[in-house]
Parts: sequence; structure tokens; C-alpha cells
Amino acid sequence: QINFVACQLFALLAAFWFRIYLSPSHASSAVRHAFATLFGIYFAVFCFGWYSIHLFVLVMMNYGIMNMASIPNIHRYSFVVAMGYLTLCHISRIYIFHYGILTTDFSGPLMIITQKITTLACQLHDGIGRQAEELTAEQNRLAVKSRPSLLEYLSYLLNFMSIIAGPCSNYKDYIAFIEGRHVHMKLLEVNWKQKGYDRLPDPSPTGAVMYKLCITLVSLILFLTLTKNFPMAYIIDNEFLDKTPFLTRLGYLYVVTQAAKPKYYFAWTLADAVNNAAGYGFSGVDEKGAFRWDLLSNLNIWNIETATSFKMYLENWNIQTAAWLKCVCYDRAPWYPTALTFILSALWHGIYPGYYFTFLTGILITLAARAIRNNCRHYFLSSVPLKIAYDIVTWVVTQLAVCYTVAPFVMLAVEPTIKFYKSVYFHMHILSILVLLLLPIRPQTHSLRRSQNQAMMNSVKSK
Repeated sequence: QINFVACQLFALLAAFWFRIYLSPSHASSAVRHAFATLFGIYFAVFCFGWYSIHLFVLVMMNYGIMNMASIPNIHRYSFVVAMGYLTLCHISRIYIFHYGILTTDFSGPLMIITQKITTLACQLHDGIGRQAEELTAEQNRLAVKSRPSLLEYLSYLLNFMSIIAGPCSNYKDYIAFIEGRHVHMKLLEVNWKQKGYDRLPDPSPTGAVMYKLCITLVSLILFLTLTKNFPMAYIIDNEFLDKTPFLTRLGYLYVVTQAAKPKYYFAWTLADAVNNAAGYGFSGVDEKGAFRWDLLSNLNIWNIETATSFKMYLENWNIQTAAWLKCVCYDRAPWYPTALTFILSALWHGIYPGYYFTFLTGILITLAARAIRNNCRHYFLSSVPLKIAYDIVTWVVTQLAVCYTVAPFVMLAVEPTIKFYKSVYFHMHILSILVLLLLPIRPQTHSLRRSQNQAMMNSVKSK
């Protein structure tokens, strides 16, 4: 863990140096690719020693697949090999090397690389193996039209900005950053002449980096003070269960869940700051005219803490992983996209039983929350007081539902998970099942879109 923090702080300094001395105006794309890759390899070896060989083995295996596999199957082969290798490593680190969950080891970077490998394979398949009419607007925008060179491939997967803690980014965005087109492309979306500019502005990431480092510092302090004082294990302590009323236990569950968040806020915000310091992550201009550096942000803390729906919570937590799941699974699943996406997320995280309890419970609560929102929300939009009351109730329910769902994710094992759910009478499971039995379920837009795409494909083929 010390190596992890040291590497990220060193990466932050290297990122500032990279942006200033190896900017596109001072260095060619090849030089920027090479330095980003070499720094990344050095950090991986420094942080994980010989275990980093797993990263390089997976990268090279999939480079072979990318060059030898047929385009119609490239995303399938890449997915099976990358996820298979990751799963084997998850099994070995627990049952062979006996690593605990708190150990910061090579599986974290391997998870990020798996995301990037499968993302690139899917986007390459979209760009070469499918017709534009078959793709969504987002898939069209991100489609990759040609296989990358070895240097581009290594740089994308192993660059020092993301090798330790991510996040996963799209291949086209990364290449545009290396080639110096990243910011320019976003700025062209705005009519600067109407705003009084005679040329494109030159946004600096320094303010965004400083802001994110402040969040990182606060998150670290909260982690060191709160997390150890409010352990998740206490919610299944026998004395606590015997003496504490049900509603008080729910309140404490919320407190311990809040206490577990700062370590994620710390790691993800620091990783975001590293990318921004290198000049990567510009996402355009907001409605107030301010420059935004959140292209690679993995979370929106305000939206998380104020979420009034399970969907809103998930969309703002681990954002880049959610985008990856949508790219490789949800948008491509022929059936049950929600269930398959949750199952893939559990498999990607590892093999601890707690992960599967969390994500299987998440399927149930997501479907129930969707049914309630679709059938009930419109009744509360007629007046401001009703809307406020609805938002308060849904905020409370959402926060408690998230706490209920993620508790096994933290406890990991079967026995404490079952003990916890028994102690709260499986109430969220029961309520979700009742909702699904009693409320009509409307067809998902996902299925609708797939039907429309298929109809369009048939029309094109008939012509």
C-alpha cells in the first residue's frame, strides 16, 4: 500500500513533467507513447515486483489475438482470454498465495488492463466488423477503424497515468491525447467567436488538479479517522445485535458504509488528478463557460451522496467501470442485459462470495427500483411539496438499499453475509420481490433499441 501511494505521487510529478516537457508541440507522438509506456512499466515493476509479469503476459497474449483473430470474433476471443486470465489470477492470489482483501497487489492493475483490452477489442470490432447502421451513436463515435501498432497498443494499456489505479479510457480518446488533438477536438464544439474570443483558448488542468488533490487529502484524513473507528464487522457482533433495535441497526449500517467510502474517493480522485496533470481528461465546457476536466472521473461525490434512485447512485459510482460494462456487456447482451451486466461485474471483481451476494442482490433491487419509478413517480410531480416529499423518501430508501446491497462486498465471506441478512430479516429482498410481483414491468428501452436496430439491418439487407 505504501508502494501504491508512493507510485501515484511519483506519477503525479511525472505527469506534470510529461505535460510541460513532452507536450505535443515539443515531442512527437512516438516519443510520447514511448515515455508513457516506459514510465508505466517501471511503476508496475517497482510496485509489484515480479508479479507484474502477469500484466505483461496478458498484454502480449491479447496483442497476438488482436492481430491474428478474425474481426467478427476478435471481441469474443479477447474477452474470454482476458477475463479467463484475470479469474485465474483472482483464484491464485487467494487460494495459492493467500493474499487478504486489504493487500494492494497486481490484481488491481490487471483488472484495469482487462477493461482496456476488452474495450479496444469491442471498439475495433465495431469499427471494422460492423456496419454503421448497426451501431448506436456512442459506438459510432468510439469505433476504431484500424488495428493499433505495437507501440500504440502498449502505450494505451501500460501508460504510467493509469497502470496503477486506472481509470479505463477509450482508445480513441487516448490516441487523440497523445497526438495533441484531445483538447482541440472538445474546444471546437463551442463557438468561441460568439463568446468574444479571436482564437481557441488554452485550458490549463492546474486548477482541476489542485481541487482534486484537496479532495484526495480530505478523503485520506477521513479514511484514517473514520474507517478504523467504524468497522463493518461490528454490524454482526452478537452483543450489538442483541441490544440494538432494528432501526438503530439500519442507521449504524449507513454510518459504517459511509466510513468505508473514503478509501475509494482517495484512490480514484488521485488517479483522476494524475491523468489531468498530464493534460488528459479535458471534457469540454459546461453551461457556465467553465472548462471541465472530468472525462476520466470515476465518481461524482455530490451525486452519490444525494442520489434519489439506485440507478443514479450506480451511474455516479465507479463511472468508468460502468461505462466499460455498458460497452462490452449491456449494449451487446442478446438477453437479460441487466442481470448479465451485474454478473460480469461480480466476476471482474473477483471470486469472493460476498461479491456475488452484492451483485445478485443488486439485480433484484435495480429491477424493483425501476418498476417503482416507472409506475409511481409521475404521481408526485404535480406539485413542489409532493416532489420534495418524494425526493426525501427516495433518498432515504436509496441510501439504505445501497448499504444493504454492499455490506457483503465488504464482509466477503458467506457466513457473515448470511448472519447480516438474517439480522435485518432479508427485508430488501422481500420488498423487492413483492414489488416485482405486484407492479407491472414495462419493456426496457434496451430491448426496444435492439429491435429497431435489427429492423434497420433487415431493411438495409433487403435493399
